Amino acid sequence: MCSVNSKIFTGRVRHRRFKPKENEFQYTIFMLYLDLDELPTLFDRFWLWSLNKPNVASFQTQQYLADENGCIKTAVKNEVKAQLGVVPKGPIRLLTHLSYFGYCFNPVSFYYCFNEDGETLDFIVAQINNTPWNERHCYVLDNRPSDASNSPSKVVRSEFEKTFHVSPFLPMDMRYFWRFNTPSEKLAVYMKNTQDDETCFDVNLSLKRKEINSLNLCAALVTFPLMTWQVIVGIYWQSLKLWLRKTPFYDHPKTHNTK
Repeated sequence: MCSVNSKIFTGRVRHRRFKPKENEFQYTIFMLYLDLDELPTLFDRFWLWSLNKPNVASFQTQQYLADENGCIKTAVKNEVKAQLGVVPKGPIRLLTHLSYFGYCFNPVSFYYCFNEDGETLDFIVAQINNTPWNERHCYVLDNRPSDASNSPSKVVRSEFEKTFHVSPFLPMDMRYFWRFNTPSEKLAVYMKNTQDDETCFDVNLSLKRKEINSLNLCAALVTFPLMTWQVIVGIYWQSLKLWLRKTPFYDHPKTHNTK
């Protein structure tokens, strides 16, 4: 038996830096795509996986948006309302890393907010987390058609100013260009940073869907036993390489220093 909407996605993520110092790397990953309505009982049948309990793999609510009652779905709806003045009507599905062997860090998690039909993608909430400051920020993307006579797009495109400090090797005066497909058999995310109309940095995430079942979850743990540890070590390893190459260093905006 497999869940209806929650899935496993596996594939590759590629990062490219174009200026002032070129750098490129890519690695294989897996992520979970979780229907928040299925989450309370999703892992009941899988003994290495749990919700808010210590385990090899564990979903920890405190890592995400949540209201005073610990409800992620309500908190996501409130975030969309706060930024856009409208409340999502349908299911919300979260693309994220869980906690593995007690550690979790997600540079970004995406909440896909669907219409009541469960297929039309209305909004995407991108929850960005930085390190070592452990700050959180949400960007909300609106995919509703501007003209009621038009159909919603299967591809979400958004362009906006950067307002949250992530990497000390990228300044704040940048503009984002993001593109998403509506998750199906494949899931794709493209994120580009520009400065003065020049591309400085981009990320490409390309994943393929697998069903959530005992075999596939076990295979994911065997193949990627330390997924989130790999993420955080990779971040600091790439940062060290950029620092050794004397890439310009930008302090947190609270200090306003460039080195």
